[in-house]
Amino acid sequence: VQLQASGGGLVQAGDSLTLSCAASGRTSTLETMGWFRQAPGQEREFVAAVAWIIGRQYYLDSVKGRFTISRGNDKNTVYLQMNSLKPEDTAVYYCATGTSSEWPPSSSFAYSFWGRGTLVTVSS
Repeated sequence: VQLQASGGGLVQAGDSLTLSCAASGRTSTLETMGWFRQAPGQEREFVAAVAWIIGRQYYLDSVKGRFTISRGNDKNTVYLQMNSLKPEDTAVYYCATGTSSEWPPSSSFAYSFWGRGTLVTVSS
């Protein structure tokens, strides 16, 4: 499985941004798609995840109500709509997927495949 993330950029605090992640290859057995982020000097942290089939979602507490993860109609693309962005949201965002049915899927160990990251910078 290959993942291609896109949509990062430089925005101001309060702005919105949508990240996309397109999966290709053997996607039929995938259970969950997630987004993680890593800020400079910090460890990678879970942001949001969605179950491929039933669409159940799970979020990091600090992004609840601001971020929305969704699946595309093609079932191979996942989006992360980010609203009311804050400077502390600045990070490289990675999409990941895997065949684990673990829930909540907030551990990086639940994911087998990772995309390259896309940088999101939020200025104050």
